[in-house]
Amino acid sequence: MTIKTTAWTRRQTLLLMAGLSGSLALNACQKRSQSTETETTSTKLISANSGSTLWIGYTPLYIALEKGFFQEAGLNLSHKDFSAASDLQAAFGAGRLDAIALATPAAVTLKSKGVDYRVVLVADNSLGGDGILARNSVTDIKDFKGKNVAVEIGEVSHFLLLQVLNNAGLSANDVKITNATPDAAAIAYQAGRTDIAVTYSPFLQKANANQKDGRIIIDTSAMPTAIIDLYLFSNKFIEVNPAGVEGFNKGIFKAIDFMKTNKSEALAITGKRLQISPEEAEAQLKGVGLIDLPTNVKMLSDTKSDIYLLNHLNEVSEFLIEQKQVSQPPDITKILEPKFLKA
Repeated sequence: MTIKTTAWTRRQTLLLMAGLSGSLALNACQKRSQSTETETTSTKLISANSGSTLWIGYTPLYIALEKGFFQEAGLNLSHKDFSAASDLQAAFGAGRLDAIALATPAAVTLKSKGVDYRVVLVADNSLGGDGILARNSVTDIKDFKGKNVAVEIGEVSHFLLLQVLNNAGLSANDVKITNATPDAAAIAYQAGRTDIAVTYSPFLQKANANQKDGRIIIDTSAMPTAIIDLYLFSNKFIEVNPAGVEGFNKGIFKAIDFMKTNKSEALAITGKRLQISPEEAEAQLKGVGLIDLPTNVKMLSDTKSDIYLLNHLNEVSEFLIEQKQVSQPPDITKILEPKFLKA
């Protein structure tokens, strides 16, 4: 089975406190009043824990965290970066995280394990941010047969590899897989310890630049709907704190707007988070399509749209079953939650 590809387009309340000057006694009274108001306001903030791996497509998330956009929208979000996607998913499944950012194959796998969540926002689709590195001696995908491939088993890079192999008439049995996180796979390739590595930005570009005997043999610019990234919240958190989810979405969209009007600062924030230069961040952002509010509405709620997300998730589920990555199709009919998508 080949995943169908369809291209599509990309894509706040500030709390103010003030006091009036006056006599010393009045001023002191006002300060006490302001202090009480601050405490009252702070108690209204909904706290949540989130996690993700490092990925250029989560740039709006990094900006919203840095600029305080989530707090302005009523959400006190504590975010952790994970190196291994398996650790990230385990933390979410165990309830240590309320929210998580990951790609659609991982979302399907999580659901097959019985994790209860809702997709509240589509982050991006990969337009070259994910790819496969191969030495010059590997002339095409069919040359992968018998070669060692460094890739994180069961995660998004593995999913990409399986699709690429499938399209070339090969299977996972035709290659020798070494399990490695995306950063470790890139380092192994860069150091000459593997002929082929599957990874993503920012590791993909770094390894490609530093290993002259090789190149990016294929990336997701050739398959723009193969990998879509999502923001999920646990259903338990949504039921108790719906306003927190709405605040999260508001923070993300405010960050996307910020990128348009404050480009230099946005790139600096992203570069710092990913440990790359602002110039590298700008180049790598061309490898993802950030999904705006109108497109999110279509993807999460318009059942007649050709970009309705559930259709893609069903295809991913079928492919994972075919590739024996999940044993049976999970029930994903109710995981989309568009009600928090508000202008």
